[in-house]
Amino acid sequence: MNDIAGLAPTSPHPSTVRRGAPRGIRLLAHRRGTPHGAEAVCVVGHRIVVISPDGQRWGLPGGRSERHERWADTMRREVGEGARAEVMGRRLLGFSRGVCVYGPQKGLVLGRSMRRAEVRLAPWDPRFEMARRRLLPAQEAFQSLTIPDGLGPFYRRLFAEAAISRPDRHGL
Repeated sequence: MNDIAGLAPTSPHPSTVRRGAPRGIRLLAHRRGTPHGAEAVCVVGHRIVVISPDGQRWGLPGGRSERHERWADTMRREVGEGARAEVMGRRLLGFSRGVCVYGPQKGLVLGRSMRRAEVRLAPWDPRFEMARRRLLPAQEAFQSLTIPDGLGPFYRRLFAEAAISRPDRHGL
């Protein structure tokens, strides 16, 4: 079971909470990995959007970048396609980085932007690969996520940085 209750949000550097990241942060992220997509903790009021291709495995909206697409644009497109939601506001939380360990891309470093997005939901009309959408309180949303082994702390931190994990502070 996933649990987010014990992790408090940290105070991110002020430059990461403005609209888009400053040039130095963008360059740093690109040097350390090939841009590979975006993911978002999508917030509607005090609830979180989770999506699923099959009603069994649940995740946050996100996906791969299209050629020459900026990370913020990837996030907007993926949230629109996968969650059927319009991004009304966003805040960069940070970047994830992974290394391909086998196959033709072995050794390739991939980077993904992670954001909090305030969204407005459109009527549910399943498109692309997502069959289901749910709107849940933060703790329930976190508990429903299918998190790969070893990434629990990463997702706890992501929810904390999105400032949604403390019911006593955020009325969840």
